[in-house]
Amino acid sequence: MEQSQNYTGQNYQGQNNSGQNLGVAALITAIITFVLAVIPCVGLIAIIPGIIAIILASVGLSQAARINAPRGVLVAGLIIAIIASMISLSQVFVATKIAQKADKWPEGIQNVINDVQDNVVKQIEDANVSIKVESDGNKVEINTNSDKKDREQKLEDLEGVKTQKTDTLPKKNETLPKKK
Repeated sequence: MEQSQNYTGQNYQGQNNSGQNLGVAALITAIITFVLAVIPCVGLIAIIPGIIAIILASVGLSQAARINAPRGVLVAGLIIAIIASMISLSQVFVATKIAQKADKWPEGIQNVINDVQDNVVKQIEDANVSIKVESDGNKVEINTNSDKKDREQKLEDLEGVKTQKTDTLPKKNETLPKKK
């Protein structure tokens, strides 16, 4: 059984293995890089294995060129590594743009929180509540509704006196007058 030899007389199969091993390593690293690169936020760190895969494929291609060995796996690893690295770099650029615009977010978030708070307060003020408690044959029922005029009328009926029409509580951004 005779081993194949290249034009320099060196063992073709022995040299082929080192280039092909680098090709397999580059391809596996490139695939891992691609998987990491397409995951949001994780893709930011995929640039590191991408660079490693590009270096492995480049070294393997140079070795394969010297001995005229097959380059299919090496080229596939290099292409996938470059594409995955580009995807990862695009995520870095997107994250940078988001970080640049993040200084305007707190104001917008505060506006949303204020709107939600105002809506919740309004809904609580407009709520009708009915509470029924029964214990040892005694029943207590409390009904409330949000109508301010109904509450004022009930207070007048309970007190037997006309209530003041203006509120004594300060409204938003208003203070009570100081007593002298």
